[in-house]
Amino acid sequence: MGILISCCRPSASEVLTPDAETRRRQQVEAAEKRRAEEAARGVKDPERVKKMQQRAEEMERREQELQKDGGATLKWTAD
Repeated sequence: MGILISCCRPSASEVLTPDAETRRRQQVEAAEKRRAEEAARGVKDPERVKKMQQRAEEMERREQELQKDGGATLKWTAD
């Protein structure tokens, strides 16, 4: 019975493995795919989320510029 099982299984020399460069490329592609899926998890509209993040970054940058310039200067006049 052991002979029957061993003849059905391919030997180590028959198993084709890709070269190191191909394996590395496949691993990078798989990692990028996992990263993209993880980033999009639970998000219905990823483009909207990106726009909101860019808008928040822009607001933060503007606030930092205002603080650097001495803060917002408001003028109030009564006529």
